[in-house]
Amino acid sequence: MKKYQVVGIGNAIVDVLTRADDSFLEHMGITKGIMQLIERERAELLYGAMEGRVQAPGGSVANTLAGLGNLGLRTAFIGRVHDDALGRFYAEAMEKDGTAFVNPPVPGGELPTSRSMIFVSPDGERSMNTYLGISAELGPDDVDEDVAANAEIVFLEGYLFDKDKGKDAFIRLARACRAAGGKAGIAISDPFCVERHREDFLQLIEHEMDYVIGNEAEIRSLYQDNSLEADLDRVAAICPLVICTRSGDGVTILKDGVRTDVPVTKIVPVDATGAGDQFAAGFLYGLATGTDMATAGRMGTVAATEVITHMGPRPEASLPELFRAAGLI
Repeated sequence: MKKYQVVGIGNAIVDVLTRADDSFLEHMGITKGIMQLIERERAELLYGAMEGRVQAPGGSVANTLAGLGNLGLRTAFIGRVHDDALGRFYAEAMEKDGTAFVNPPVPGGELPTSRSMIFVSPDGERSMNTYLGISAELGPDDVDEDVAANAEIVFLEGYLFDKDKGKDAFIRLARACRAAGGKAGIAISDPFCVERHREDFLQLIEHEMDYVIGNEAEIRSLYQDNSLEADLDRVAAICPLVICTRSGDGVTILKDGVRTDVPVTKIVPVDATGAGDQFAAGFLYGLATGTDMATAGRMGTVAATEVITHMGPRPEASLPELFRAAGLI
């Protein structure tokens, strides 16, 4: 038995959430419903304008690991934070939630810890303004190959793919894990990142990955075809396991040429933040525990449904209890 069932690598970002109506977004020049990268000065301005803010450790893969911790799996996170108040908060919060934060906060004069200001509208839509800070500097030197070799599954965050050092970190982690008999996979994360690095993304998926998770826009961004079905077939031809979330149309899973479609029940979200992250948590739990694809897909939808019923990107209810209630475990 390996020390870790799932090890994630990604941006270590402190999420700062507040509620805001459309008039506030317009007044502050915030584009509704998307994630925007911002500079330090803009980050300080928006942070100061947030009333009743809630602070939590975030970042896409880190949120997924929190869901897996809720489910009782042994997890670790590879990320980069500064040795400042937010960085220490982040590292301590991850450990408190049951995920080993394997890289200590970085001292010295480097960039500050990353943070994302998230404005949640009355309709549940979230508008994210992210200052990447030190997390975007994560590179291969931050990857401990012993940690990778002691992982059954590693999970990579596509957002980190914008820099060469991030790509190198991914490859080092994936190869060390797979060489020791584990599986490596990626969440595509962002179609615009794919557009900037399409060929590198496809090379990574074909030669280094055992699975890939993405939504419709992200899967379609890989090939720019007009047909999602054609794109799914093309990804499945280079990767043995492809998982595509299709919003209200459910989830499509292609494993070794066999297709599984998982339906979803539509609900009005309180806060859509973290839906994809918690879907990944539920699905990876199924993958790590050896369930069939239909069950893993349903686990993903149950976890995603839980997180959109409240503010914040991490589960508040017991996911094992919800899985039991749904007849999944």
